[in-house]
Amino acid sequence: MRTLLLALAASTALIGTAGAATVYPLDRATILAGSPFDFKVEFDGTVKAEDVKIAVNGADYKATFGGEVEFIASEKGKDDADLGSAVLLRGMKIDKAGAYTVEVSAGDQKKSVTWNVYATPEAPKAKNVIFLLGDGLSVAHRTAARLMSKGMTEGKANGRLAMDDLDHMAFIGTSSTHSIATDSANTMSAYMTGHKSRVNALGVYADRTPATMDDPKVETIAEALRRTTKKSIGVVTTSEIEDATPAAVVSHTRKRDEKAAIVGMFYDVKPEVVLGGGSAYFLAKEVPGSKRKDDKDYIKLFQEAGYTLATDKDELQKAAGSDRILGLFHTGNMDTQLDRAFLKKGTVGKFPNQPGLVEMTQVALDQLSKNEDGFFLMVEAASIDKMSHPMDWERAIVDTIEFDKAIAVARKFQESHPDTLIVVTGDHTHGVSVIGTIDDDKPGTEMREKVGTYDDAGFPNYEDKDADGYPDSVDVSRRLAIFANNYPDHYETFRPKLDNPFQPAVKSESGAYVANEAYKDVPGAVFVQGNLPKNADTAVHAVDDVVLQAAGPGAEGFKGYMEQSDVYKVLADTLAIGAKQ
Repeated sequence: MRTLLLALAASTALIGTAGAATVYPLDRATILAGSPFDFKVEFDGTVKAEDVKIAVNGADYKATFGGEVEFIASEKGKDDADLGSAVLLRGMKIDKAGAYTVEVSAGDQKKSVTWNVYATPEAPKAKNVIFLLGDGLSVAHRTAARLMSKGMTEGKANGRLAMDDLDHMAFIGTSSTHSIATDSANTMSAYMTGHKSRVNALGVYADRTPATMDDPKVETIAEALRRTTKKSIGVVTTSEIEDATPAAVVSHTRKRDEKAAIVGMFYDVKPEVVLGGGSAYFLAKEVPGSKRKDDKDYIKLFQEAGYTLATDKDELQKAAGSDRILGLFHTGNMDTQLDRAFLKKGTVGKFPNQPGLVEMTQVALDQLSKNEDGFFLMVEAASIDKMSHPMDWERAIVDTIEFDKAIAVARKFQESHPDTLIVVTGDHTHGVSVIGTIDDDKPGTEMREKVGTYDDAGFPNYEDKDADGYPDSVDVSRRLAIFANNYPDHYETFRPKLDNPFQPAVKSESGAYVANEAYKDVPGAVFVQGNLPKNADTAVHAVDDVVLQAAGPGAEGFKGYMEQSDVYKVLADTLAIGAKQ
């Protein structure tokens, strides 16, 4: 028995050694034919250059890769720690579609990965693509938006959302390469590159070195369009332009917070329309409010490149006839629709004339559609996510309604431009559900007793007397009961937060997050002990699949269960960006 155990231990150790190398792109990567990417192998420990062997489909790699790898004797980590040897080849591409098995070895270390390199049709299926993303959009968000904006009578909705009538659907897996749970950077990057990566990564495979700008790159959709077409590109968001979702259209960095550098990446690609917040990262460091650490004035650089600058709603309308538009309407993230249009809270007093997502989408479509070769437009409703984290459900749902109105603008455009593919999805979900209603008219003082479930829920009594698609008030007497399944310590008030966006937890002197006592004395408020670690100040993303819906030429490619990286292939097929040029 002892001999058998020793043999098993030796076998296990050999397997661990044999798999010690890491190859990028990873196993089962899907790669667009002709699309540039970086190849890297990380070895466990130091190896000799002459011991490194690389074969592709059983033959020497150079013929397929079109170049020779650089050998790195020792990569350095934190505090100059030795991480091991590596080989690297930047900007390689594979033009011929097919399955490629890459075998790497150095001494006892062996690794084999298989890549699927795919081509696309010679002729595009669509001239234009409008990719609309509700950040954090979950099924509960759209259900609540329909109930709040359309109402319900005798169990049937009194109206439909624009997204309800998109006729092709798929469930999309959102997990990253290192975790089932993920963030907006990795998820949107998978949509925009066709490669999954790690949390916080944009347009790269996250390698082991601490530097954030040296990781193996993959091509973004904006770069692919610039390389293979004459199409225009637009990016519209209610967040900072440099935030993860819009940044994924153009960026390459291991760390999504490298926002100053991301502005430079936008400048390198130069989308024809760029609209959102985040002006603080465009300003040279000497300008008050700047968040840059250098003297680069990107507003000036964009203007010199032919962009018309718009800083508020009125300037955006005036800029609509320009060849290129840079709209920066806030130093940070733009305010929510509930704050901008109704409550005038948040930072609306400082930025009183911000355009909404609907206006920005319309201007972008008017501008981009001037290009006879077509366009790719990404539209993000960012605050669905940003308000779901602090469990500020009314702000999140009103922004979902605004997102749906932007979808309606896209659908209207599609009516006169049937050669347009519309894709609507989320990047990840939140752990949120609608469970019934909260009825202030129920007897008693305890708010939890006013939560109606099952037959006691009845229907909410939101009204839309002015027929603008938004509830006249979110603070009605029988409103939706929306709750998260994950949370920090907080006080549940069972009421909309009308003063300012909700801040459920604050940092204590010990560094742990505790319930924000600003809500302690709200009538009926109850303390809720968190189920997240005490370093969490808000709710977190869920691992649930997101729903993708689409309409137009190419939409038939979305069906069943898909990985986010599969979505890129449908976009590439639709636009034929893998065809020989």
